[in-house]
Amino acid sequence: MPRTPSIKLLRPLAHVSLLAAGGILAIAAALYLYLSPKLPSVEVLKTVKFQTPMRLYSQDLKLVGEFGEQRRNPVTFEQIPPQFIQALLAAEDDRFYDHIGVDFNGLFRAAYDLVRTGSIQSGGSTITMQLARNFFLTREQTFVRKFNEILLALRIEDEIDKNAILTLYCNKIFLGNRSYGIAAAAETYYGRPLAALELAELAMIAGLPKAP
Repeated sequence: MPRTPSIKLLRPLAHVSLLAAGGILAIAAALYLYLSPKLPSVEVLKTVKFQTPMRLYSQDLKLVGEFGEQRRNPVTFEQIPPQFIQALLAAEDDRFYDHIGVDFNGLFRAAYDLVRTGSIQSGGSTITMQLARNFFLTREQTFVRKFNEILLALRIEDEIDKNAILTLYCNKIFLGNRSYGIAAAAETYYGRPLAALELAELAMIAGLPKAP
């Protein structure tokens, strides 16, 4: 029969684990105290005004052209097709309505993959963390930026409800070809309004944020 590990061997391992956990908590606390006062206020998200292109219409109100760097047509939560929401959450953040802005399971999984492969396989970012990055941060791959992203995501979830977060994300996200937001992507790729798209078309747009 296999021998049970000696208690004398387990004790040093337990001490090392506790020291490591304590060190991680100490570093996290220090970063929080240092970075938290410098973070921008998430209150601006409650009154954000999205940049839209200048639109030129004919006398019979037909759209002739759009002028501007960004194509965008903001939508409300009620205007987002439920099937699109299901596809987006399946692709980006299937625990969106369950977590507090940060999915710690996803972060631990991303950290494990980094240690195992030596390269970043996934960022473990939730939709709320992506929203924080798109509004307030850069895309640089640094630990400090990731920690700021986590802190901002927690603050966003404390100030704004889930449906409002999802709406901001759907209107802000870049989806290729100068298209920002899902309504602009629908017009760009299919020439039809968002409400007129079929399931496969909605699913294709939902998959764009990873590689627009």
